[in-house]
Amino acid sequence: MLDALKKLFSGRSEPQIKGLDPEVATAALLVEVALVDGVYANLESDQIAEILLDSLGLDAERVDDVLQQGEELAENAIGSHQFTQYVKKLPLLKRVKIIEGLYLVSMADGAACKFEEAFIRHVASLLYVDDIRRAQARRRAESRHI
Repeated sequence: MLDALKKLFSGRSEPQIKGLDPEVATAALLVEVALVDGVYANLESDQIAEILLDSLGLDAERVDDVLQQGEELAENAIGSHQFTQYVKKLPLLKRVKIIEGLYLVSMADGAACKFEEAFIRHVASLLYVDDIRRAQARRRAESRHI
């Protein structure tokens, strides 16, 4: 019901994503965290491409395609649940790496904001990543960022 009202008032419809590739869903989540503060900088898209290469083990050609699809989906997204339902099918260690990636993207433009932190906490809970693993992922991201 609430989603129907959101669609009605936002003037946009949720993209069809049945059977979405978990890699594309991951890219969409990474783009979403970059969009939380209202600015999607080149630094953030470069960071997302690097995360897709490292965390998911994609090759460079595939990264460009996955990132483009993720950007399109994130631009039209109404909520993160539509992506997390596919990402949570990945093994726990990959999901933790994705949380670490979310923190890296949030710090890519200089500093994370409280809204990005809230988004990451929400996504971590939807991906069944507990607070201890999430905090460890954050510390790893902070140590890589400095």
